Amino acid sequence: MATPDSAPTIALEPKTKLSGKVLKTTLAGALVDIGQSVPGVIHISQLQKDAVNKVEDVVKEGQTVDVWVRRVKKDRVELTMIEPLGLEWKEIQPEMIVKGRVVRLETYGAFIDFGAERPGLIHVSELAHGYVKTASEVLKEGEEVEAKILDVDRRKRQIRLSMKALQPEIIQEEKPEREDRKGKGGKRGRGKKQEDDFQVEAEVPSEPQFTAMQIAWQEALEKSKGRDKVRPKHYKEASEEQEKLFNRTLEKRMPTGG
Repeated sequence: MATPDSAPTIALEPKTKLSGKVLKTTLAGALVDIGQSVPGVIHISQLQKDAVNKVEDVVKEGQTVDVWVRRVKKDRVELTMIEPLGLEWKEIQPEMIVKGRVVRLETYGAFIDFGAERPGLIHVSELAHGYVKTASEVLKEGEEVEAKILDVDRRKRQIRLSMKALQPEIIQEEKPEREDRKGKGGKRGRGKKQEDDFQVEAEVPSEPQFTAMQIAWQEALEKSKGRDKVRPKHYKEASEEQEKLFNRTLEKRMPTGG
């Protein structure tokens, strides 16, 4: 936040943006009038991000420059012409809400520049409630977004963000009871059908099984008609003793031919 040039020195805080006029250049840097009771000093290393061989290559006496406060001391205010980070690593904490700009999109997520040394990553699973296939379905490069910091790994210089954490949760609607009943009934119906099928299969009569008496009677009828003895393929065979017994019985009962 910018402060007026006439603000007292004690009110200046680090990262405060000011505008001043270069009073003098030296081998080590430049003196700048920032409207305070003490002069502002810019070290040569703070003139720009790239290396500087001569101060006059960047600033000249009488030039108006934009500067930021680095430190405030009793006899001077140390300045920089390199715009400071919005958030230093020590200032970044989980649960913080940050605003930034989408600087890169990948299938697995989006990188957001919110003023830190490195962009933070919003994984595709943290873009929104529900399934999102790719980040481009939700965001586009250059878009301004708001996100919550989930995790900070200072050793790896990684910051994980979430947009979903700031969105209202989607309440899952319960299925109507009739659907539940239908589902349950469907299961019971399937079970009942299987049971009915089993019963129907069990009730299908098997091929006829004839007793020894029936076999003997059939043979007698065939003999009386002058036909050869025929046995159905599916007749149940009787034991040898049972056949002899029934044959003798039938011979006594059968009328003799005249």
